[in-house]
Amino acid sequence: MTNNNQKKGQKKEFRKRPANKEDKEFDQVLIDLARVTRVMAGGKRMRFRACLVIGDRKGRVGSAVAKGADVTLAVNKALAKAKKNLINVPICNETIPHEVNIKFGAARILLKPASKGTGIIAGGAVRSVLHLTGISNVVAKILGTNNKINNVRATIEALKRLKRLEPKPKPNSGKDVKKKGPKKQEDK
Repeated sequence: MTNNNQKKGQKKEFRKRPANKEDKEFDQVLIDLARVTRVMAGGKRMRFRACLVIGDRKGRVGSAVAKGADVTLAVNKALAKAKKNLINVPICNETIPHEVNIKFGAARILLKPASKGTGIIAGGAVRSVLHLTGISNVVAKILGTNNKINNVRATIEALKRLKRLEPKPKPNSGKDVKKKGPKKQEDK
């Protein structure tokens, strides 16, 4: 069966929807998905909780936790919240500028800069956050709890505390100093 507008042997053309830039702007990783219930008078209400981390691999990263009636609703809510919670992370030579040790709740995270070629040495949720940030060489250690949500929050807090280190100016060796020539005598 063919349409009146379509000749035999021609393929049907479909319109391509323009791709949203926001969808491609950030990569996202679902850190944790849990089914949570709350007890009500008539029984239990079941919902889903999603912990999501987004990043552009160029120094911007954000995370959020959201609940929804189904999984896609929870993930979409978390994505919208994470876009509002974006932070900028200073990256120096594909690593972090300095060491940072942070405690958030029971979670303790240690981040150390690493030399080129080391890669991301970290575990679990911390690795995902650092990868989405765009940091290529870093050493991290989870010292406290193994709660994924608290570890993500602690990592984001540690990245917030990083300060951009400016290179120290080289001391002048007299090159910039003006040479003093003979003084001109003024007539009185």
